[in-house]
Amino acid sequence: MIQVQETKTIIALRPQLKNNGAFDNNAYWDRKGWAHERVLFVVGDTDVIIGSTNTSTPPFVEECDTVGGGYTAVTGAELSAVIGIGDDNKLFAIDIGLTKSHKRYGRVNAPTAGNDTGANLAIVVQLSRPSIGPKNAAGQGLAEHVAA
Repeated sequence: MIQVQETKTIIALRPQLKNNGAFDNNAYWDRKGWAHERVLFVVGDTDVIIGSTNTSTPPFVEECDTVGGGYTAVTGAELSAVIGIGDDNKLFAIDIGLTKSHKRYGRVNAPTAGNDTGANLAIVVQLSRPSIGPKNAAGQGLAEHVAA
């Protein structure tokens, strides 16, 4: 199998514009059976700061053993700074090796936008190095897969 086809892509935060508060529908993802994850912050036009929980905390990944349990921060899985006003149309990534002791579910801690004209953001998670490779498009997190 082609290496990129042995990945799964998840939309953890659908693309949206937010002004003053938490982005809607921040989702968790299941890490079971994967050895690595990359969390991508896809920033569109932004006129505000984006952080986790507030606009002074850099976005970070947290984890939990159960879907509805108490999430805790993953050590070292935090951007170096908040996403700033001048960071239009940039990608930011956090890579986490899951072969170490990690909990089953991950999510980004409450992505939040400051109060002004707003920020456009999507969060995509790429899981890789599976214990058993995905067999089809759905297993890769895709609605459709074309290989040419």
